[in-house]
Amino acid sequence: MKYYKSLEDLIECFQMFPGIGPKTAERLALFTVQKLSNEKIEDFSKALIDAMKNTRECKVCGCLTDKEICEVCSDESRTKTILVVSSTKDIITFEKTGQYHGYYHALGGLISPLNGVSPQDINIDKLFERVKKEEIKEVIVATSANIEGEMTALYIKNILEKEGIKVTRIGYGLPAGGDIEYADEITLIKALESRKEM
Repeated sequence: MKYYKSLEDLIECFQMFPGIGPKTAERLALFTVQKLSNEKIEDFSKALIDAMKNTRECKVCGCLTDKEICEVCSDESRTKTILVVSSTKDIITFEKTGQYHGYYHALGGLISPLNGVSPQDINIDKLFERVKKEEIKEVIVATSANIEGEMTALYIKNILEKEGIKVTRIGYGLPAGGDIEYADEITLIKALESRKEM
């Protein structure tokens, strides 16, 4: 026996999320229709619509925000460094440590020729513009320690070293092939402290 169409549609919607397979999607859909009150479902729907309406990329760093320029980029007390990461999630992860006081730049992906992702496909040209315009003293590359992350780091280093900009790479603490978003705060602090010039 199959579920009725509207429930099947809801299950399919949950399957759009990364890491949610058919069984988890089914469990979430059933929980939604059986356990959540109409008020909670309306709150959830409103939050989803509001988030979609209000979310945009900061026009300076590419981080997700509800403003034209995010809180970090608006803070003039920060040091003249830029920590380059793959995504907004990485920025949030570093901010939680409370140990980094410079600016960020979210690339929105990593260079990956095998997947057809070139430097033009990510937010990298804006990084180079910012370094010149904002008189940045150091660029810290904090991409994941996998092939795409290393390739992106080397590309950034090769461009910026011609401009005489100090480029460092986060150090030990992150396992090879590991993703930043899964690292704990102490590991990230150690990685920042032990960064090395590239």
